[in-house]
Amino acid sequence: MQKRKLGKSGLEVSAIGLGCMGLSFAYGPAVDKQRGLSLIRAAVERGVTFFDTAEAYGPFTNEELVGEALAPFRDQVVIATKFGFKNGDSAAGLDSRPERIREVAEASLKRLRTDRIDLFYQRRVDPSVPIEEVAGTIKDLIREGKVKYFGLSEAGVQTIRRAHAVQPVAALQSEYSLWWREPEKEVLPTLDELGIGFVPFSPLHPQQGKAEAARTQRARQRSCRHASRGRAGGGRLAVRRALVARRRRPASGRRSVRQRRPKLHAADEHRQHRAGYRPQFLGAPKSFERGCRRRGSFLPSIAKLAAAYVTSRRC
Repeated sequence: MQKRKLGKSGLEVSAIGLGCMGLSFAYGPAVDKQRGLSLIRAAVERGVTFFDTAEAYGPFTNEELVGEALAPFRDQVVIATKFGFKNGDSAAGLDSRPERIREVAEASLKRLRTDRIDLFYQRRVDPSVPIEEVAGTIKDLIREGKVKYFGLSEAGVQTIRRAHAVQPVAALQSEYSLWWREPEKEVLPTLDELGIGFVPFSPLHPQQGKAEAARTQRARQRSCRHASRGRAGGGRLAVRRALVARRRRPASGRRSVRQRRPKLHAADEHRQHRAGYRPQFLGAPKSFERGCRRRGSFLPSIAKLAAAYVTSRRC
């Protein structure tokens, strides 16, 4: 796994990090605890050293999961967490008062089973609290050894500059993908100027994870329904199968299901093309392009654009 330093801060992380939010929050039901622990530890074994969580994910349960999973590897990894909401509830509103920041820091340290927070983000800018007060509070926590680096999330250019003047900002976290390139206009040039690292989230589009979670949930529900039908109506199912097995060939002039299938598939491809069909997941550019060719789509050009763009952004 390649390593990168976030700006001029000196904080070194793996080139690919693991955002742990979806294990407990936002993308469908929380995963089983043992599966979550296994997944996080498997990421460590594959060279990932950068893990992202927050008190609002759950709330609180995601930090507990990450803390337990990474306890055996604590000195080998970088843990980022966040503050900025009332009572850790993202639906309750913003709260970045100095006393609240300190309260979150103390609670997060306990849940993460650690003596320091490697990267402490302000999750959202709180307009009711001057950013200078927020940066000053983090500066005090860094001096006390409870926090190592200060981060911002989805902050504007002027906010970044004002915070950086009080306490150097190590990283800005913001959405960035082929679908959302707004940071290129002002944010990225400002980060380059100030020597601040950039941590993009949702590189495959923010709806991708939700769509995958929804499909998984629907599949589970269908599986449960089928299983229950099999137990309750086993006799009816056996009769139905017997009738299907004894069914005669179609009358002359009609086509069997097998004979109709190619035409149906061709119609499906036509509808997908006319509707601007998009695959739900972008894999590696080569496999993506092969999949597009099978669908008769015009999307290989998008795959080539993605490959060229990723290559151009490497550093």
